[in-house]
Amino acid sequence: MSGRPDSDTGPDTADSEAAADQDESHDLLDESHDLLDESDKPLDEPDDLLDEPDDLLDESGDPLEDARRARWTAVGTGAALTLAGLAAALLRLTRSAPALVPAAYAAGAAVCAAASVLGSRGRTRRALWLLIAGVMVMALGDQFD
Repeated sequence: MSGRPDSDTGPDTADSEAAADQDESHDLLDESHDLLDESDKPLDEPDDLLDEPDDLLDESGDPLEDARRARWTAVGTGAALTLAGLAAALLRLTRSAPALVPAAYAAGAAVCAAASVLGSRGRTRRALWLLIAGVMVMALGDQFD
């Protein structure tokens, strides 16, 4: 591909097509604006507003706070799943179950513990995938039971 337009379409037709597309998008915006103005309620009632724009900027404007929240979420979820996996492994050890069942729960708990450590270090994406893998290993243990 050379990046040039085809021989039968000149630059004038490409510009006119782009202008037509832009005109259509403006027409759609005007129609949607007309529909909003024709509503029964006035637009400035408090019921129409979900949140003030300033509140929305405060919540999502700080990337450090978002990263901190993601780390704590990964650590908390990893710890909770680790405890759940260990408890399930101990419960399955006391009953008459195949040895593969408590081993799968314990292995899933170990993977979730590793995810918790990764999450505390800021590797939240990898922690998420490890949490999913750990829960899947524990689900295999449940299937073996």
